[in-house]
Amino acid sequence: MGTQEDERLLLEEGLVQNESNGLYTRDGSVDINGKPVLKSNTGNWRACPFILGTECCERLAYYGISTNLVTYLTKKMHEGNVSAATNVTTWQGTCYLTPLIGAVVADAYWGRYWTIATFSTIYFIGMCTLSLSASVPAFRPAECVDSVCPSATPAQHAIFFIGLYLIALGTGGIKPCVSSFGADQFDDTDPKERAKKGSFFNWFYFSINIGAFVSSSLIVWIQDNAGWGLGFGIPAVFMAIAIVSFFSGTPLYRFQKPGGSPITRMCQVLVASCRKWSLPVPEDSNLLYETQDEFSAIEGSRKLFHTDELKCLDKAAVISEAEIKTGDLSNPWKVCTVTQVEELKILIRMFPIWATGIVFSAVYAQMSTMFVEQGTMMDTSIGSFTIPAASLSTFDVISVIFWVPVYDRILVPIARKFTGKQKGFTVLQRMGIGLFVSVFCMVAAAVVEIKRLQLARDLGLVDEAVAVPLNIFWQVPQYFLLGAAEVFFFIGQLEFFYDQSPDAMRSLCAALSLLTTCLGNYLSALILTVVTTITTRGGKFGWIPDNLNEGHLDYFFWLLAGLSFLNMVIYIFCAKAYKSKKAT
Repeated sequence: MGTQEDERLLLEEGLVQNESNGLYTRDGSVDINGKPVLKSNTGNWRACPFILGTECCERLAYYGISTNLVTYLTKKMHEGNVSAATNVTTWQGTCYLTPLIGAVVADAYWGRYWTIATFSTIYFIGMCTLSLSASVPAFRPAECVDSVCPSATPAQHAIFFIGLYLIALGTGGIKPCVSSFGADQFDDTDPKERAKKGSFFNWFYFSINIGAFVSSSLIVWIQDNAGWGLGFGIPAVFMAIAIVSFFSGTPLYRFQKPGGSPITRMCQVLVASCRKWSLPVPEDSNLLYETQDEFSAIEGSRKLFHTDELKCLDKAAVISEAEIKTGDLSNPWKVCTVTQVEELKILIRMFPIWATGIVFSAVYAQMSTMFVEQGTMMDTSIGSFTIPAASLSTFDVISVIFWVPVYDRILVPIARKFTGKQKGFTVLQRMGIGLFVSVFCMVAAAVVEIKRLQLARDLGLVDEAVAVPLNIFWQVPQYFLLGAAEVFFFIGQLEFFYDQSPDAMRSLCAALSLLTTCLGNYLSALILTVVTTITTRGGKFGWIPDNLNEGHLDYFFWLLAGLSFLNMVIYIFCAKAYKSKKAT
């Protein structure tokens, strides 16, 4: 075969066809210099510790801000409960909207590696700005004097929210790329490596929650007891560590080349199909246009098999008589390959599954908003020690940390014996279980609130904005159930959108999965606004007044429980109708 360099050159020219157990990967991955990569010293689990370390530190930084943000807005920025909750959910929603920007940049131009590197820097600048806004006295409102709490000036608001939304922009390049970049380290054409990919998503989410655990316990305590400047500064330091960790693994990484703008390709299919609207689609799908090469015309993508659904889009791949005569098939705005058409079909097929994640994300948003506000009106003391209400989210993290290894090492092997499937459950089954558990999470929260309000009435505390003597640990079940729901739904969602997405659109599809969280936060904010508007008519206190003892937060939780149940029923029908991707 000659020297290793000779073999590499032959591979680049397409003259050497490696088997899946050959020297090189066959999924189109390359090294940092754009050359084919050896399996023996790149990717796989040897590269993952750097990616998992990056994600752990980045999530510690993110949750170090988000977990207790509603408390900072109410206690330090002197905002009301509804205003603070709306600002938090809007910001969190934006953090899951900006990934659409990062995904398009990654898939079309920079690739996942350089997108992560660039946006991480923006993220770090935002963290530093936020730390300064909490540390410099002139950048934040003065402390309350008795019951008089001065409002933040426009300049103080500006500095705070500039830092906050720089973080949101930074997450846009990291969130849609890190999980996909980690999964890229496993060769899809190698059965052994492909089998490891499911475990990667489990441990990826595990690393997220290790960072969240430190934030919801140690960082929250520092913010409440040692100061917000230090409490925001430590997450900034961990963001710097995340950047160092990411770059450290560069020699071991496998890289997928960007395949061009996925949005442009989808528009080309729509335009081409409209242009050929009057042409019939041939009964034989082999007559539709596709390249004769082994790989598709899209950089970094395998060919996709033709499917019979959405035949109107197949018109984009119909070869007209004029094109047959000229032999010119080079204009994708006139004729598209079957693979390009199937890319759009896949996105359309995934849409119903995608949409059902919005309500689940609205439930998840309560952990950093209404669960915290509920906790502040409960007994947070254990002896002489006071527990910050936001620290209860630690139990969500503990639940995730508990359930990930239990799922990976116990539930999957048991399920495998009954189903015969390598992964135990299908991804869609896993997501459905998560939706089912989320219903009970909101029921648990509602039951706790009913008990808390009953105590407030019995003790005559309804008119007083004080905590009732109900221990905050009564909230533990709702946090624990939410953590279990996450392990099933969010990890399943990550794997679903990676596995089912076209090869050259994986960052975009990851962003679309994150968009459900964005829309879930916006939905939560919308429900809060609508509920407040309707229930405060006629001078009433409403369900969620500043003094929760006068309200009915339990009604709000019951409303979300009902929406979750309805969402689960819709999901079951969508999952049964879904047809999986088929690639060469």
